[in-house]
Amino acid sequence: MIELLDSKHERTDFDCGEDLLNKYVKTQASQDVKRKLAACFVLTKPSSSPIQGFYTLSNYSIPLHHFPESIQKKLPPSYSSIPISLLGRLVVDKKFQGKGLGKILLIDALKRSFKASLQMGSFAVAVDPIDSEARVFYEQYGFITLPDSGKMFITMKTLKELFK
Repeated sequence: MIELLDSKHERTDFDCGEDLLNKYVKTQASQDVKRKLAACFVLTKPSSSPIQGFYTLSNYSIPLHHFPESIQKKLPPSYSSIPISLLGRLVVDKKFQGKGLGKILLIDALKRSFKASLQMGSFAVAVDPIDSEARVFYEQYGFITLPDSGKMFITMKTLKELFK
């Protein structure tokens, strides 16, 4: 089950292997949710509350000139920044890695982002891969690297084709 993080979710034992991300879910994620800085979605078994994995979504924008020229040509030059959805973190606890949960979390994040884009402007979903392994993960799902920033993105147009 994937749902918004709240106080019932057990996170003290969460360990994805990255101290920064472990600390985030244990100490900062709840505050980000309360402050409306990010939405944090957690994956748990329906009958228990330990977090198996999580991801965050928030609004963001990317300067138009960071997009590949082929995409810049399709967007109005009057926009200096393009609104996007940011998939800020996506991690799985080490106890559950290698079971396809990252893919499940990613698909859920992309579906939520696409549905939200039907109600407000969002040209794409962007990610900022933490390492080369994460970059390969996103590449296999069609994410494209932004030339100057290291971020990657997939357009809502592409997601529309996937989820229609």
